[in-house]
Amino acid sequence: MHRSKLLFFLLSFIFSNFSHLLPLVSAENMSFDFPSFTLRNLTLLGDSYLRNGVIGLTRDLGVPSSTSGSVIYNYPIPFFDQELNITASFSTTFSFSINNINPTSFGDGLAFFLSPDQSLGSPGGYLGLVNSSQLTKNKFVAVEFDTKLDLDFDDPNENHVGLDIGSLVSMKTADPMLQGGISLKSGNLITAWIDYKNEEAKLEVFLSYSSFKPEDPLLMVDIDLSHHLKQFMFVGFSASTEGSTELHLIENWRFQTFGFRPVRPSIHPHNESDTVDLKPPIPVSDNTNKHHKRVGLGFGIGGPAFFCVVLVVFGWISVKKWMGVRTEKSLKAELVTGPRAFSYKELKSATKGFHSSRIIGDGAFGTVYKAFFIESGTVSAVKRSKHSHEGKTEFLSELSIIARLRHKNLVQLQGWCVEKGELLLVYEFMSNGSLDKILYQESELGNPLKWPYRYNIAIGLASVLTYLHQECEQQVIHRDIKTSNIMLDPNFNPRLGDFGLARLMDHDKSPVSTLTAGTMGYLAPEYLQYGKATDKTDVFSYGVVVLEVTCGRRPIERETVGQRMVNLVDWVWGLYGQGRIVEAADKRLNSDFKEEEMRKLLLVGLSCVHPDSTERPTMSRVLQILNNEAETIRVPKLKPTLSFSSGFLPLSIEDIVSDGDEFETPEPLSMIKVG
Repeated sequence: MHRSKLLFFLLSFIFSNFSHLLPLVSAENMSFDFPSFTLRNLTLLGDSYLRNGVIGLTRDLGVPSSTSGSVIYNYPIPFFDQELNITASFSTTFSFSINNINPTSFGDGLAFFLSPDQSLGSPGGYLGLVNSSQLTKNKFVAVEFDTKLDLDFDDPNENHVGLDIGSLVSMKTADPMLQGGISLKSGNLITAWIDYKNEEAKLEVFLSYSSFKPEDPLLMVDIDLSHHLKQFMFVGFSASTEGSTELHLIENWRFQTFGFRPVRPSIHPHNESDTVDLKPPIPVSDNTNKHHKRVGLGFGIGGPAFFCVVLVVFGWISVKKWMGVRTEKSLKAELVTGPRAFSYKELKSATKGFHSSRIIGDGAFGTVYKAFFIESGTVSAVKRSKHSHEGKTEFLSELSIIARLRHKNLVQLQGWCVEKGELLLVYEFMSNGSLDKILYQESELGNPLKWPYRYNIAIGLASVLTYLHQECEQQVIHRDIKTSNIMLDPNFNPRLGDFGLARLMDHDKSPVSTLTAGTMGYLAPEYLQYGKATDKTDVFSYGVVVLEVTCGRRPIERETVGQRMVNLVDWVWGLYGQGRIVEAADKRLNSDFKEEEMRKLLLVGLSCVHPDSTERPTMSRVLQILNNEAETIRVPKLKPTLSFSSGFLPLSIEDIVSDGDEFETPEPLSMIKVG
């Protein structure tokens, strides 16, 4: 105890007397360089994709489809140092190309942007930067490379570069054809340089067909961006098309900030005009001199050594504390730029005290309430978790990861609340409710989901699962894909939600055994046996959903005649073996569908529910098949059987649902250990 007090005293003494010699820590300059692209440190949103080290922002979906996509550097970049009141300058270089197989349908272009959040804009003439219904909601600084004349945004022509700040009406534009003979939509590789110097309040854009930077800028704007560059900003690219098949490719990217300088210690030099009084030496004996020399030698060696040890201890403690503060600030920065913290009082008021009349959904992991926010006039969905978490820090850490997910087919997380022992999540409200509700409850009342919507739901769900499995920095395994967790927006586009069971995994790591969780009827056989969740277990659940959508039947149903339990997968596979697979189509569609599409979707569903996980396709392959970019996978006429080398097979359908029970919908499994 005395030693601790002594150490504390020494550290306090050193800090109070020598802290003025330690440099203050300020925001750091940062840089990154992608000569070619991988999924590491990047997030692909919307329709963007990675192929052979090149990022495509939009897809060839055929006229008159519209598409939108973006790529964002995963981590927020510091642009403002609060301690020093300094805004960073930045410089970026990238190479891009814009091409189209149909030159008459060009539009709309791409943009490099800096934004305080990671939101993705609408398809159409919005460059993926803003939403069609809320043109001024998104905040950004962007340099656009526009290939369409849009009078709504005061475009000068269909080949221009412009600076946009919070609006698609450019502050200033330039025509690269007039000033450099460059056509943005030539299909040729174009290199762009964008430089912003904060001390000069000037932004410059250079363009060239070569890798050599021109002497003169194409676009020069005198502007002070310090009011627009927040403490943390995300950087990336976005693009969109409007009824065209324009393709936007980014081949390489380099970015850096500069201008932050640490404050150096102020050390005053010795003033040579100072006078020093010299006194005559006092004579002492030789023995005394020797003793003093030994003592002086001991202090001369031991003193600095002890001082160095103390400094190392102090430095270790300081660095550890600084790293903790930095981690906390980083976490807060990620949360600030994404979902916001709601107060419990605010959510309680919006849900009428979590009144039963506001309940719009109830599951094993929480109850969902409809929330009206009077001040903003908005409506959201608030999920009230039934399970406690280990702690607020762990919850926020997991939340910050889920909050970074951005895809047009995901239910967007808007905020969170951890108060009064409750965990509350706020999501955007989906007016059409769940696919389960539309497909069954409303269909039974004579309002079936039309075939084009069903096929689009299958494509949208495949797209978002491709994003979760292959395009995120860490692979996300959802583990609970089912029709009740798929929401439908006003246009009946699918939105995957409920990440209560989701798990994160590095792309090169093997899955580990966990507690089996999910909903019976959607669980892959190997997951039930071994408890190992992988991307292929998600593929199985997707296949079940596809069969539900095409057949209009639940995964496990009781026959009206005979009361026998029927497994949807076995039923469809039986019809396929008899060459009658199209007869599995939902009878309520009254044959109002394209038979080729129906056959394709049913075969995709069967390929995804193959008992052998190694035979199931990846979600990216499924997406290619549904987009007519790949051939349908061959499915055996007879459903293969699967035997496990050890252990036991879980309960049969008859064991799961006893004969005396009424069966309406598959129930969630409890957390039970298997294997």
